[in-house]
Amino acid sequence: VVIAVVVVAVVAVVVVVVVVAVVVAVVAVVVVVAVVVVVAEAVVVAVVVVVAVVVAAAVGGGGGAAAALGVGILVAAAVVE
Repeated sequence: VVIAVVVVAVVAVVVVVVVVAVVVAVVAVVVVVAVVVVVAEAVVVAVVVVVAVVVAAAVGGGGGAAAALGVGILVAAAVVE
């Protein structure tokens, strides 16, 4: 009887450890994916804004660049959404 109780206790501990390990692994994967998505969105926003400013500066000078910066931010926000 004592051996059976010990075996059950050991099995229970092993199951809990395995479940916790799986949960930790899943959470880690979710966090990594979330970080990758956020970084990718930030890169898209930066590229869109920089391209808009460069194009506007080439076409219309400083005032055009300021306007294009606003437009670029709006476009980037739409892309991210």
